[in-house]
Amino acid sequence: MLTLATPFLAHPGPWHNGGGGPGWWVLFPISFGLFWIAIAAGGFWLLRRRTGWQQKQEDPRTKAESVLAERFARGDIDEDEYYRRLATLHQSR
Repeated sequence: MLTLATPFLAHPGPWHNGGGGPGWWVLFPISFGLFWIAIAAGGFWLLRRRTGWQQKQEDPRTKAESVLAERFARGDIDEDEYYRRLATLHQSR
């Protein structure tokens, strides 16, 4: 009985063609997709750097005015001092 089953057990089957698995070609679609994702991400990054889409720096005087307004809103400074300091900021422009 063992001699009759040996040829059937040794045959790899029609889907393997003598190999031990599906083969390297299974990785091709995955690597192909990852390649194009990397190309698109790199292109987007390069475009963003070249065109200056980065967040612009806020003007220091505008920031000073907002800090001054916050201090006035909290009650740290009174109205006269707020307008005096605001006038000083506007004169320095």
